[in-house]
Amino acid sequence: MSRQHGVKVLFLFPYPHGTAASQRFRFEQYLGFLAAEGISYRLESFLDGDTWKILYKPGHGRAKLTGILKGFARRFKLLAQVSHYDFVFIHREAAPLGPPVLEWVIAKVLRKKIIFDFDDAIWLANTSAHNRIAARLKWHQKTASICGLSHRVSAGNRYLAAYAGQFNDHVTVNPTTIDTVGLHNQIKDQATPEVVIGWTGTHSTIGYLAPLVPVLRELEKTYAFTFLIISDQPPDFTLASLRYLPWNKATEREDLLKMNIGIMPLTDDRWAQGKCGFKALQYMALGIPAVASPVGVNCDIIRNGVDGYLCSTDDAWKNALAQLLGDAALRTRLGHAARQRIEESYSVQANRLTFLRFFTA
Repeated sequence: MSRQHGVKVLFLFPYPHGTAASQRFRFEQYLGFLAAEGISYRLESFLDGDTWKILYKPGHGRAKLTGILKGFARRFKLLAQVSHYDFVFIHREAAPLGPPVLEWVIAKVLRKKIIFDFDDAIWLANTSAHNRIAARLKWHQKTASICGLSHRVSAGNRYLAAYAGQFNDHVTVNPTTIDTVGLHNQIKDQATPEVVIGWTGTHSTIGYLAPLVPVLRELEKTYAFTFLIISDQPPDFTLASLRYLPWNKATEREDLLKMNIGIMPLTDDRWAQGKCGFKALQYMALGIPAVASPVGVNCDIIRNGVDGYLCSTDDAWKNALAQLLGDAALRTRLGHAARQRIEESYSVQANRLTFLRFFTA
């Protein structure tokens, strides 16, 4: 690819730079490649750091409202500077509430090329206890509108791309990827005295573990293992094997490497179809075999019996986990195959040109 000297890109995204996994693994880890190609960029989050820290905590209603209003003020002020940029890369949405007014102004009034990136089925209402009030002010149908307003669309998987393709003829499947050189650059040593089954995620996805709890209880009767949960909140269930570890960006890799086996259970519904397999990708990049539900992109990422297992029944989950718990050599073989899978198809390095092509004329 020829160097794009002089090209300028404005990035609009919800949360402060370096905080949210979606942003970090969708575009932030590519910024060095942009600079190497002579592309300059500016990063603008909707929320400031103080609002982000309290966003998912109970209470703080006035502070949250103030933070959101400040976000809108910054966005509208920024419109006066959009003309300086060749492309506007919008991750998920320019603002979290209301119709796509900002996107419409950028595309139709300022005539700028929008690159719209999304990695969830965000056109669906997915309300939790943490966002029930804000969900009333969401404008879920704006995803279709933003797709239609965009120069190009970056969709995290084929399911999302098919949706976007209804509104835009220039849709690229741009998978969530892992930096196997700078971050996920170690391989798990499976010859450990303790065997750890692990899961990582947030309060919004921890509910997917509930159907698997009886399976883990059955396994506890036969096997000695630790079930490690890495999350922003502890689970609401108990297990004899359970260990909870608060998620910490500074120790993210080292905490994941405590696992011998990584799990990713999902329910088979439209929201889960839109997920981009991030948990499985993280496990596999570190040489940790993944055991996952055969839902959506998981079926593309994991090759059953080669670099992990796809399980749709309790018996399948129990048998797969039992095999891996009892066989370090099997964990090693699948783990190395998983690492190779990520390097070849789901690494930042392998996907570099796909990302850079968004910023060509």
